[in-house]
Amino acid sequence: MTTSTRSSRGRRRLFTGTHLAALLVALFTAAPLYWMVAGSLKSPRELGAVPPTLWPHKPTLNNYSDAFSHYGFATYLENSALVSVVSTVLVLLLGTFAGYALGRLPVRGKSNIMVVLLMISLFPTVAVAAPLYLLLRDIGWLNSYQGLILAYTAFNLPFAIWILRNYFLSIPKEMEEVAWMDGASPLRTVFSVILPQAKPGLFTAGIFTFVSCWTEFLLALTLNNSDRYRTIAVGIALFNGQFTIPYGDIFAAAIVSMLPVAILVLVFRRAVVSGLTAGAVKG
Repeated sequence: MTTSTRSSRGRRRLFTGTHLAALLVALFTAAPLYWMVAGSLKSPRELGAVPPTLWPHKPTLNNYSDAFSHYGFATYLENSALVSVVSTVLVLLLGTFAGYALGRLPVRGKSNIMVVLLMISLFPTVAVAAPLYLLLRDIGWLNSYQGLILAYTAFNLPFAIWILRNYFLSIPKEMEEVAWMDGASPLRTVFSVILPQAKPGLFTAGIFTFVSCWTEFLLALTLNNSDRYRTIAVGIALFNGQFTIPYGDIFAAAIVSMLPVAILVLVFRRAVVSGLTAGAVKG
């Protein structure tokens, strides 16, 4: 057997093994999603059937209508959308200028600042939930949109700065120099030259921030206990009845809450990959 033949067979085995592993991971991930979709279409009696059915015999959309009519799910959607969108805009606005300064301008102690930002982004939320609660209570921002927006902006900004700074590093310096020679100010250079080239990085930071705000539970539960300001994650957790657990309504609400995130990831998946890998060599 020649060396080329053994090498070819080895590549085929590796190819097959890689695809098999990917298939197993896909099945492991898709199984809960399939069960959630099937459960959202079942009646309460069929949800409690033993043995369980793999697909509803008579699919129904009653669980979806009950989630909106009996539990005020529309309010939770509006609250999550408002808080997530405003927090994402603030994070992108502040992160763009901070990332540009740390990536393109001569800043003293730049390495130390990046280390501190990395430490902050890895800090556990539960460790600051109680102090943050007391702080917002003292300024009267509990049960409000602005309190949750402030907390989400603070927690997501360090990671966004890291992503944007790495992407700014991948943009050729000559583009800025040409703009400066034409008389453009630093602010105009950022908006006219840098940001158009950094769209994948902006999409990546924006999507990660939006998903983080959309799915966050602990701070939303701690800072807002009024039903008027509850977000999706907390609202679904409180669907339980006095004597029963409406699994069908919970599944239906989870499906609806998952759709915006799934759409964002599918539409901007290439931009996300590009934004995550940009600056990997230049660091």
